[in-house]
Amino acid sequence: MRATTAMPTAPLLACVLLLLLAVPRQAEAAAGRPLLFALRARQVPAGALPRPPSKLRFHHNVSLTVSLAVGTPPQNVTMVLDTGSELSWLLCAPGGGGRGASSFRSRASATFASVPCGSSQCRSRDLPSPPACDGATRQCRVSLSYADGSSSDGALATEVFLVGQGPPLRAAFGCMSTAFDSSPDGVATAGLLGMNRGALSFVSQASTRRFSYCISDRDNAGVLLLGHSDLPFLPLNYTPLYQPALPLPYFDRVAYSVQLLAIHVGGKPLPIPASVLAPDHTGAGQTMVDSGTQFTFLLGDAYSAVKAEFTKQTKAFLPALNDPNFAFQEAFDTCFRVPQGRSPPAKLPAVTLLFNGAEMVVAGDRLLYKVPGERRGGDGVWCLTFGNADMVPITAYVIGHHHQMNVWVEYDLERGRVGLAPVRCDVASERLGLML
Repeated sequence: MRATTAMPTAPLLACVLLLLLAVPRQAEAAAGRPLLFALRARQVPAGALPRPPSKLRFHHNVSLTVSLAVGTPPQNVTMVLDTGSELSWLLCAPGGGGRGASSFRSRASATFASVPCGSSQCRSRDLPSPPACDGATRQCRVSLSYADGSSSDGALATEVFLVGQGPPLRAAFGCMSTAFDSSPDGVATAGLLGMNRGALSFVSQASTRRFSYCISDRDNAGVLLLGHSDLPFLPLNYTPLYQPALPLPYFDRVAYSVQLLAIHVGGKPLPIPASVLAPDHTGAGQTMVDSGTQFTFLLGDAYSAVKAEFTKQTKAFLPALNDPNFAFQEAFDTCFRVPQGRSPPAKLPAVTLLFNGAEMVVAGDRLLYKVPGERRGGDGVWCLTFGNADMVPITAYVIGHHHQMNVWVEYDLERGRVGLAPVRCDVASERLGLML
């Protein structure tokens, strides 16, 4: 999610998805060849998850994270892969020389360089808060503020990033002074890898024109692919990236925005006016595909329609929670009671998001999430995995990575489109030659 987007602060699930970029299983470093990597998952205790004063507080415990080598000599760091953010950043050790497991030691790197005030990078206007000049040091400073009131700031710098066995890439990033504790089992996050379309994103600086991934619901069966590759066994359906003709104040022009045309529940089209699903005259109401957010958020009118129809279709076999004072994560209040130790019924109605040329079907165990520690008598509490954006508040539709599970998602910047194809990620891994 982009820094200016509002979000709740309570933790979600206790799973970290690891993208091991440093050791590709099947990849060629030659120019023009795609890089293929395994996507793995690890479980960590929910109570031990990091609580950084930044947007990672919202979604870090279920994040796509990538392990990179940065600096000279290389330091291994783990960063959240976020298609909704631009500036990559690392938590830099105090004074630049500490040994924190989740910190980057800038003074230990021979290739680290601060960005001076006069640099064109310091004049970037893509970021929510433009960089500023430190009058004392004449170095460029960056500040990231989040809607929950937290913030992080530091110096804009450049450093060498190593991805797979390709040539080193010198890229700008934020060397931030904010630090947080490591999680157990070595699953520590040092920062964020910005993957949107902004000039300072990792995608833009690396000149990556296409990348894709498949997020598995199993531990060791996911895939990340950087670069171009023909995948004949994946019949992708494409939807064009949406961009308004004129700049609008609340439209994030560097996000991966698509056109949401309709929503169906159990095959039934919902009576939602097209104007509700489209950005308004200010740009608010765009639909973003975002790997940095876990669940999906719908604006109020659309959310109310989904809630009403889903509750109606499940009334006979899924008792509603009926607690007006309960909202999981401050935004998820379509909740139900399920006997402790059981799973929800298998016949839940699917929720389908229809785009211009493609669709995303949310079905089965991706529809409901069991709220940890929440009980009503002998029942557990399960909530629909669509949140009310107005309750957060968020001024956009956001498609999170939980609903991208077992969907091949391709970001094609050359042709300005996003491709979607339902697929079992373990099968895709085998077809691509990854023996996990």
